[in-house]
Amino acid sequence: MEEVISLNHKCSRPLKILILSQWFKPEPVYIPTTLARQLSGMGHEVQVLTGYPNYPSGKLEPGYKIRLYRIEKENDVKIIRVPLYPSHDYSSIKRSINYASFALAAATIGVLLADKPDVVYVYYPPSTLFLPAMVMKYIWGVPLLFNIQDIWPDAIMATGMLRNSAWARAIEAMERVSRRIASHIITISPGFKGKLVERGVSPDKISVIYNWCDDSVIQPAEGCEGIAEDLGLNGKFIVTYAGNIGKAQALDTILEVAAILEDRRPDFLFVFVGGGVDSKRLAVKAKQMGLGNTMFMDRMLASEVAKILSISDVLLVHLRDEPLFKITIPSKTQAYMAIGKPILMAVRGDAASLVEYAGAGISCIPEDKDSIVNALERFFMMTEEERIEMGRSGRIYYQENLALNIAAERVVDICYRLIEENM
Repeated sequence: MEEVISLNHKCSRPLKILILSQWFKPEPVYIPTTLARQLSGMGHEVQVLTGYPNYPSGKLEPGYKIRLYRIEKENDVKIIRVPLYPSHDYSSIKRSINYASFALAAATIGVLLADKPDVVYVYYPPSTLFLPAMVMKYIWGVPLLFNIQDIWPDAIMATGMLRNSAWARAIEAMERVSRRIASHIITISPGFKGKLVERGVSPDKISVIYNWCDDSVIQPAEGCEGIAEDLGLNGKFIVTYAGNIGKAQALDTILEVAAILEDRRPDFLFVFVGGGVDSKRLAVKAKQMGLGNTMFMDRMLASEVAKILSISDVLLVHLRDEPLFKITIPSKTQAYMAIGKPILMAVRGDAASLVEYAGAGISCIPEDKDSIVNALERFFMMTEEERIEMGRSGRIYYQENLALNIAAERVVDICYRLIEENM
């Protein structure tokens, strides 16, 4: 695995950091939320420029109405919300309006309301964030630190949501601008770094910092036996998928796996926790298939998800078998490692390498039901002590290499260096 070395730049004063992210708490996009909390706790002055919460349902969260702006304060973090068009469905036009409306509002209203920072941390994509980021760079003259979570347009095309070549060219143009104006780029995997280098970005301009989870709530939960009993899960070998349920996750394959194992291994139960554009369709399909070994649970608080994960025997990660996903590490990977349970990694490439390197689980071929069935049967044939040790290995690796406090220190080191270079 590629090691991420702290830059060790020191500064006597706290930083002023603006986090630019279309999504923020109460939306279940925890990277900007947890980073803001951690940086503030380290003594830095943090403000967040974001939109009105509407992800993943596409509807405004209760208690919010679209207005010209809204300013909130959580602990010492200033949160500036600007208007956008709420949407999150299959329509590429509505999604585009959603992204563009936030970008325009952030570049105008947001810049007027925000205090000049030392560094702007851009949680990226969508690609449209190039606009407010560029405005901030040229008005304030401050460095931009991009945290690139997805390679666009590749990621959208891999999900099947983008087939229009004109849209793809427009997105790629915005991507080129973003890469050019970024002072430094953080990527979430070595493969992402390699892809950006292929597209002309200097390796010296890129740092790999793996994502973390919200480890203030994603912790092994004790005394959850009552939950298993209440849900009728006692005596079951529980395989849990928790997270977004969309096209990219290709969970139809897991329903096929469930169908194969229903007679062969009657102790198996597949639990799906979360929402997304495909969740209702999959639940209906499971009923149509007559599967008695599947259970669908709606999106819930992270603390409640932790309880479900803690009573599970195996935690599942699955993505479509697309070339782009070989360099992707789904964020649920870190949550699963932090919870200390064995992982079935049905994703090729960097994600599989991470789990295997940490001794945290078994990898298999995505969208290959036979490969997944074989891997699950390997887990089933292990002793409970072997599975416990595998989960423990993953948790130790997470704590020592991937946790929020470690990542935040690395982000701060990069910020200090950028400030020095910008003087």
